[in-house]
Amino acid sequence: MTRPADIRELVPAISKSSLALSVIRVRGSALEIHEPEHDSLLYVVEGSGSLTLGSEHVDLSTGSAALVLAGETAMIERGSAELELLHATVGPEADRHAPMGARQVVVDVEGADASQATGARSFRVLFGPRNGSARATLFAGFLPPGHAPWHFHLYDEIVWVPEGPGRVLRRNSDEALGPGAAFRLRPREVHIVENSSPDQEMTLIGIFTPAGSPAAAYLASR
Repeated sequence: MTRPADIRELVPAISKSSLALSVIRVRGSALEIHEPEHDSLLYVVEGSGSLTLGSEHVDLSTGSAALVLAGETAMIERGSAELELLHATVGPEADRHAPMGARQVVVDVEGADASQATGARSFRVLFGPRNGSARATLFAGFLPPGHAPWHFHLYDEIVWVPEGPGRVLRRNSDEALGPGAAFRLRPREVHIVENSSPDQEMTLIGIFTPAGSPAAAYLASR
């Protein structure tokens, strides 16, 4: 990946998982995304631009997401202002979900179908097995004030928080979540993610592997 951009690692890969998350600020006119072995899932935090992948040329705006599979080369061009992206990568060791639909290159959060998760929470899947991402699922989650019960997932997950305020509680820790916070939840790690606002919905961007449904949660005691 060439670097006419500022790249900041938020959550690195670990020995048991190649899933990682960075934030990219595109300052030059264009940015090349090419990972020989890793799939790339991108989410536009702020700004606008376009993505070219093969013969496809698609506009990007805040809330857009893009999928660049391992070995593919995509060019991202920014608009008149800076373009800020989340860049998640997942490697070849990840289990691959059976395809369930046609490949898409770019989707928008507003166009994704809403589904229910734990408690009164909802989510919109941006990429997953239904549109070409066999190794990981990228989604936007929407949390009303308060929190769900203690629970865990069977997947490895990274969560990014656009604004907050919130908290992530684990059995032995309690971490405040402000704007731009990011954290990893390992498989079977019992936790609560809390929206600490008294009256405002909280948005999360999540990426997890193996791919599947964000609603697959299992209740646990603390």
